[in-house]
Amino acid sequence: MSGMKLADFDRDVGCCSCLGFLRKSDSDMDRFLEDEFAYERMLSSGNGYHSEDYEKAFHLPGKDRLICREHPVKETTVLVRSENADGHRMVNEYVRECNIGHGSYGKVVLYRSNNDGKQYAIKAFYKSRLAKVRVSSFETALTDVRREVSILKTLQHPNIVNLVEVIDDPDSDHFYMVLEYVEGKLVYDASGMCGGIEEDTARRYLRDIISGLMYLHAHDIVHGDIKPENILVTGNGTAKICDFSVSHAFGDGKDELRRSPGTPVFTAPECCFGSSYHGKAADVWAVGVTLYCMIFGNCPFIGDCLQDTYDKIVNSPLELPKDMDFELSDLLQGLLCKDPKRRVTLNTAAEHPWVVREDGPLPRFSCRCKSRTIGAKTEIIVT
Repeated sequence: MSGMKLADFDRDVGCCSCLGFLRKSDSDMDRFLEDEFAYERMLSSGNGYHSEDYEKAFHLPGKDRLICREHPVKETTVLVRSENADGHRMVNEYVRECNIGHGSYGKVVLYRSNNDGKQYAIKAFYKSRLAKVRVSSFETALTDVRREVSILKTLQHPNIVNLVEVIDDPDSDHFYMVLEYVEGKLVYDASGMCGGIEEDTARRYLRDIISGLMYLHAHDIVHGDIKPENILVTGNGTAKICDFSVSHAFGDGKDELRRSPGTPVFTAPECCFGSSYHGKAADVWAVGVTLYCMIFGNCPFIGDCLQDTYDKIVNSPLELPKDMDFELSDLLQGLLCKDPKRRVTLNTAAEHPWVVREDGPLPRFSCRCKSRTIGAKTEIIVT
């Protein structure tokens, strides 16, 4: 750890005792997006929008990836921003209701469709601003959003938040992702904030997380930022994975990455050195940290600053109560094994006695784009 260069990341981690998890740092663009209808102010400031720049930076190239959706994502190329008779702002047929949170690059706003009456969570972006925010030496925030959209266009699973529509007018700097609205809570809100949640509830959420992540990994997609803050819970208690802003898709079955994952306190030990690592194994570690947080209400490894946190992730042993459930302890030790080669796989976790204790094996999900079923065991189905 002594050779790590942390200057670009060094800031206080903050207390996680009440599930106040460390988030990705805010940017100037995040603050700018406090009002997603501030386009006119942007124009008057001289930061004009040039459609040809957008075409070069934001064009979504065709992917040689199979589509796993029953219905394709709606792609709208005409944007109309207006107000209804009650003075509420509108984006096409969607009527603004209220802010519901922040994504990686700005606010998430609740809208209701005049067409079907349903509520949707809409992420709003400025393409020109995204193109100016660097997230690595060779990528911008625009790259992240482009990748998130291209990944979500291919996916459909009951434990993954669904992308419904993309509104992208080539003559406008605005870009909108219309997402399924999950009417429940975040996992950590559902926990009552402090002290964790009951094991039965944590088990139910974990089964859903594993199911959704197994589906992603079977499609050669690494999420990269699994944490309670990115797990939404519906009104009927179903957990759904959201926020694919740092996700990666691989076309060759490999999952080697170099870029740091999304949130430091959920970072696997092998990711703390700035060298390459395997994204799927790092996702499994993050699942382990998420389970630990759900059970105990805090993170297993956290220091006073980022470097101290990384030191603890790499060097400190996992401490678990001696009187805790033996099977749960065994699962946590397997998920939070510091050696990625010895860390349990998702398939192994899905079949673990603590996971299957009450409800049996995870339900198998019939994948639409491939002739196989994804569940506790992935097997080829001959048709």
